[in-house]
Parts: sequence; structure tokens; C-alpha cells
Amino acid sequence: MSRTMRKKLFSMVDLQDETCRTIKEILVKGAGGGQMQKLTGLLADAQESAIRIGNTVESLCGEGTDTVNELEDYCETLYQLSLTADDSTMQAELLKRMKGHLSRIRHDLEKDMPDKQEVVFLPYKAAMWDSLESVWMAAKEDENADVYVIPIPYYDRNPDGSFREEHYEGELFPDYVEITHYDAYDFKLRQPDLVFIHNPFDDGNYTTSVHPFFYSKNIKTFTEKLVYIPYYVWDGKSVAEHVTMVKVLLYADYVVVQNEKEKEEYIRQFEEIFPGFDLAKKLLPLGSPKIDKVRSMNRQSRDIPEEWKKKAEGKKVIFYNTSVNSLLNGGAPYLEKIHDVIQYIGEQEEVILLWRPHPLMEATLLSSHPQLYKRYMEIKDQFIQEDKGIFDDTPDMYPAIGLSDAYYGDWSSVVWLYKETGKPVMIQHIESG
Repeated sequence: MSRTMRKKLFSMVDLQDETCRTIKEILVKGAGGGQMQKLTGLLADAQESAIRIGNTVESLCGEGTDTVNELEDYCETLYQLSLTADDSTMQAELLKRMKGHLSRIRHDLEKDMPDKQEVVFLPYKAAMWDSLESVWMAAKEDENADVYVIPIPYYDRNPDGSFREEHYEGELFPDYVEITHYDAYDFKLRQPDLVFIHNPFDDGNYTTSVHPFFYSKNIKTFTEKLVYIPYYVWDGKSVAEHVTMVKVLLYADYVVVQNEKEKEEYIRQFEEIFPGFDLAKKLLPLGSPKIDKVRSMNRQSRDIPEEWKKKAEGKKVIFYNTSVNSLLNGGAPYLEKIHDVIQYIGEQEEVILLWRPHPLMEATLLSSHPQLYKRYMEIKDQFIQEDKGIFDDTPDMYPAIGLSDAYYGDWSSVVWLYKETGKPVMIQHIESG
């Protein structure tokens, strides 16, 4: 349970204490001047507040808690007090009981709701979980944190911007990650202390969109701290403008960047559009969980499919990475470049191609370039049917990085990650054939 909700519940108990003192003052003054009417209203309000506390505790902790049992006894005492008229002895006894109940309610709340941070991770694509994983691992090791991983639904978009089919990838995450379904977590009720996200666009992505409930603007209303960790990495010296002009920068409390130089670039580019906006206070130059992950991968990693290992045995593996931006910029000639690369390397005996298209390649083409979609699917189907190499459509790129001996493909954030392995990197050019 979040410290935010815990604090609110204890504040409600504090108000009950104040009510108890006010009731005592009224009873000391006596029944004149409409005091009994005021007393009746106070008792009704106190009972209603106690019921709200109990319902909240029950929703968060389940039935049968000591806190709820004590609250029920407290409400009975309030009711008994409302029945007394001029019996000052009974009133004094019931006031004493009220104080005892409130003391025990505090004690039970401490026990039923230990003081822990509630930390929530909201990935949407399993392939991008690496941008959050090392932070999640650290949070899991913290005995003072309750941690939830809640994959959220997302949609492909039609050319007019409307949503197409819904995708949910909760079943694609590693087995060691405990998943909570998004329908099973009540943000309004739980109000997590920390929420980590890796989707920066809200409604600004014209290819895909997470469910609007999970836009950063909305999630911020439910949490004390919203933290954005990018799902990409750059060269550590610059960042592209399209990643510094995203809506999450307006709503997140913190944004993790790779280093001080990247922080400066964020500030410079952002201030050109939003002069006077204090972005610097949000930027944390802490590195990237993706770099943590890539440095841990090698050819023996358990995450690499056995089928891939068998195909790669005794051969050099070329990780062939094709990106959405390069396809959109290159069009039909780019597709023919892919076809030529596949055919050429497929003829080499000592080398095998591991082709990993960007996870959004098909959705992007279908949404905005249907004329290219058909040719792309022909190339893909031929590669798979003729068993030209290894086709990687898994949500996790790290097995491909770990298994391969060299990178060949487009400039993308994968390049900067791959360089962290120390293995060769070669960039393709369409015009070179």
C-alpha cells in the first residue's frame, strides 16, 4: 500500500480525535443553544468517516483485518453515544471508549498497513521492458517497497488516427517478472508513490497509442512521483529533436537521461519551444537500464532460444537490424536492399543472418504505407520459408545481441547499445547495393 494512502488514512483518524475533543466540549457545556443538534451531526459525520476508513482498508487489505473490526466497534460506540441524553456518567464512559478505540485503530493500522512505498512499472511493449528492468530489480530488492509490474494495452492506429486492434503483451514478459493485470489495479484507490513509464507520447504518436487512461497527463493525477525512462539510447552526446518534444516532459516529475551532456541537449532543445520552462530540475543523468542489460549478455545467455544456438553453431552470426525510419525514408529501394542482403548472406556457408525488423515495422506499413506492406511481407515470408537464417520477432532484442558476432544494419538506438558489447558495428547504405 502506498505511503500516500497510508498518510490519508492516518489523517482521517486524526480528525476523529478532533471530533472526540469537540464532542467532549459540547457535553461539558450541556444541551442548550442547539448543542445537542450539533452533537448529533458530529456523531453522524464521525460514523460516516469511520465507515469510509473501513471500506478503504478492506479494499486494500481484504476482509477480516483488526483495523476494520476495531472500526466496527468504534461505530457501535458512536451509536450508543447518540442515544444518551442527560446521562453524564454514561457519556463519560462512552467518550473514554472512543479514545480507546482510536488508540487501537492507530495501532492496528500500523500493523495492517506497514510503512512501505508502492512502486508501479507501466511498460506497454515487452520488447521495451529492458528500459525499466534494472530499476525494477533494484526496487524488488528493497524490503520497504511493494512493487507491481502492470503491462498496459496499446493500439495500432489507422491513417485517420483512430484506434485499430488492441494489443496486450503481459504474457510475453520474462517468467521471473510477476505481472499484475491492469484491470486488477485501482489507481484511484491505491495512489502509488512512484510510477515508472517508458512511453513518452501520450496522444502524440500517429502509429500506435497506449490506452488513453495511461497517458502521462492522467497517470500523474494518481501518483506523487511520475518517472519517465526512455526506451532508446543515443551516443551520449546528443539527442534527436523528436525525443525532446514529447508530452511526458511536461507531466513527469523526473526524466532519466544518460549523462550531463545529454541533459544539456534536452534543456537546449526544449527551451527553444518552451522558453522559461524549468526542465533542468526534472532531468536525472543516471545512465540507462538498457546499457546495464546489454553488458550482461553473451552467447551462453539462458534467454537465447536453443533453436537459434543450433543454427548458429560453428558460424559467425550477423545481427541484421532494420528500422522503421529507414524504411519510411528509403521506400521501395530500401525493401530491395533488405532482399539483396538476405540473398547474399544466405549464400555464405560460414555466416548466418539474424534478421530483426523493428517490432512496429508491420503495423507502421499497414497504417501509413500499405503499398509497401505487400512487398515487405513477401520478403519476410520468403526468408522464413526458405530458412535463410534466423528471423527474430521476439519482444526481446538482447538474445540477438548476445548470440551475434557483429552488427549490420541501420542507424538506430540499437547501434549505441551494440557498441557497448565491443563487437564490430557496420552501417548499411541503400545506394551501395
